[in-house]
Amino acid sequence: MSAEMPPPPAPPTPPTGGYPATFVFDPPESIARWRVIGNIILAIPHFIVLYALNIVAELLAFVAWILGVFTGKVPAGILGIIAMYVRYSTRVSVYAGFLTEEYPPFTFGTTSVDPGDYARVNVGFAPETEGRNRLTIFFRIILAIPHLIVLGLISIVAFFVYVVAFFAVLFTAKWPVGLRNFVVGLLRWSTRLNAYMYLLTDKYPPFSLE
Repeated sequence: MSAEMPPPPAPPTPPTGGYPATFVFDPPESIARWRVIGNIILAIPHFIVLYALNIVAELLAFVAWILGVFTGKVPAGILGIIAMYVRYSTRVSVYAGFLTEEYPPFTFGTTSVDPGDYARVNVGFAPETEGRNRLTIFFRIILAIPHLIVLGLISIVAFFVYVVAFFAVLFTAKWPVGLRNFVVGLLRWSTRLNAYMYLLTDKYPPFSLE
């Protein structure tokens, strides 16, 4: 009898005013040592798919920007595809960063709620279609600049964190908890920022790893 996969982690219930993009990761107890290199190689097919999806998402985000600025509305169909892209990108980042051994599925569901087909990663959204803020949509890229600067600086730190984690997993088959929490927090921040930049929401993301 084959072992059952663990149930997907339940998405957190955000507090009142919580951010409408969530990222939950259920870390494994250990990682096979070869994964520090093997996951990046095995993820190459996903990188190819992600490249194509990124082009589609960029084009749809531009369409959403035009519609949002001129009508104050963005069709749910467009936002669903963008949500799929951001979710897919986050899943690939988790796997390629050797945080888990489970291979991401080649699935392209356009639901805002995570379909639960990748047990250790849950990325959900509450996209806004009506009553969009035209002013913040028009200046979206400019408004995101502070986050891009801060995340750029944090990413430099993250590079060294991954280097340390590389050797830690290579020799102990475990991620140091503090380093893993930092990387997971960075992925959470990036997911929120992507949701904001790709117009899934008009709510400004917090400057937080939590």
